[in-house]
Amino acid sequence: MFQRIQSVYLILSLVLTGVLPFIFPLWEINDVAVFAKTEIIYFGFLMVVTAITFISLLQFKKRQTQFVLNRLSIILNFILLGLFVYRLLNLSGEIEISEKGIGMFLPTISIVLLVLANKAIKKDEDLVKSVDRLR
Repeated sequence: MFQRIQSVYLILSLVLTGVLPFIFPLWEINDVAVFAKTEIIYFGFLMVVTAITFISLLQFKKRQTQFVLNRLSIILNFILLGLFVYRLLNLSGEIEISEKGIGMFLPTISIVLLVLANKAIKKDEDLVKSVDRLR
């Protein structure tokens, strides 16, 4: 299971969506850091993406299921990224002093890792199909 490169990509994506948003702030308003656990919609999306990625990691024998779950996780990460961009554009900078945190960009890195995992899964699937043709 862990000897495959897509498992490494999935574990890194799991850490990015399940652990780091609770360590790095999403943004700061008046020197008060806002983490994912304080915003319920971001917390919900992050937990759903983390759960889907974890289930996908456990489905290492079913490559098609793993591929579909990764695509679903990519879609949810794009929705989460859209919510972050919406919040970024509405985050006031005039009255309240605000800074954007690194936690807002973690879904982007997660998307890249999930795409790399899907490429590796597709490569494995093609390899299995080519070996089956030789039989």
